[in-house]
Amino acid sequence: MNRFENLVVLLTGAASGIGKASVLRMAQEGASVVCADIQTEAAEATAKEARELGAKAISVHVDVADPASVDECIAAAINEFGRIDALCNIAGILHFDNSHELSLERWDQIIAVNLTGTFLMTKAALPHLIESNGAIVNMASTAGQAGQPWSAAYSAAKGGILSFTRTIAVEYGRQGLRCNSLSPGGVITPIHKEFQFPEGADQSLLQRISPLDKMRPAEVAANVVAFLASPDSIHINGEDVRVDGGTLS
Repeated sequence: MNRFENLVVLLTGAASGIGKASVLRMAQEGASVVCADIQTEAAEATAKEARELGAKAISVHVDVADPASVDECIAAAINEFGRIDALCNIAGILHFDNSHELSLERWDQIIAVNLTGTFLMTKAALPHLIESNGAIVNMASTAGQAGQPWSAAYSAAKGGILSFTRTIAVEYGRQGLRCNSLSPGGVITPIHKEFQFPEGADQSLLQRISPLDKMRPAEVAANVVAFLASPDSIHINGEDVRVDGGTLS
């Protein structure tokens, strides 16, 4: 398929996990890709892989929680390609803590990257996306839809993304913009590889956040990112797609 031929896609979190898998999926389908991440070298490695697939690709350093950095990222994309047809807000961080031990500093950091970062990238890209009748894909989570232990800040941020997505969809839908999200669960990413139980955690609670069959690789979520960013989902707006192996069913 060449669903992204002549289209420019900017993806945050492009250095690894679902972000990297999404870059490579869209590159295979003809997209020009902007690989944005705070991990500069890893983002460039992703861009190099995309170029090896025949795509036009650049890497851009971005701290999604920093407005100046976000503006520079959008400017770099426009300077290189002249347009943005899809924005995929995939950058995120997660840390597990007992809620009564969660520091304000940790709370602020997780909210800043996951929720405020999604807002800042969206705000900066909106004029270009309206011009191109483009699409936004936000990374929510099953943690934002049901109780997930030890992740109060992360769950709050992802719940906010769900509401933010619907707001943008309604506010700009008549201008030709689409905004959707997906909620992965049971997907293997670097975030989950670093998982550590907080002290005294009841490990049986893991059953609440486990898929019915097994954990899946990042590519299964990237397939949905690509669908929501592509013209195939032209009549889908303000929706969230769960990619969780039946966790919340």
